[in-house]
Amino acid sequence: MTWQTIVESYLLFMNIIGFFLMGIDKKKARNGAWRISEKSLFLASIMGGSIGTWIGMYVFRHKTKHWYFVIGMPLILAVQIAITVYIKY
Repeated sequence: MTWQTIVESYLLFMNIIGFFLMGIDKKKARNGAWRISEKSLFLASIMGGSIGTWIGMYVFRHKTKHWYFVIGMPLILAVQIAITVYIKY
């Protein structure tokens, strides 16, 4: 197994986690249950799940009225892309 395969697998896993965290939090919000903290949602994004959390925001229509999510998630993704491009080249 190469490093590239490991990194790609990790990123896929984190994006799936980020996506489902948004869905779970939306369901909890509807039911009035104990919620997933915004810190945890951002942490999942920073840890490599930015695409998943961003897509989850719009699929579940969750946190789309909070400016810090609307700006923060794409900004985290942009920084991650920039770092990847910098490291790769």
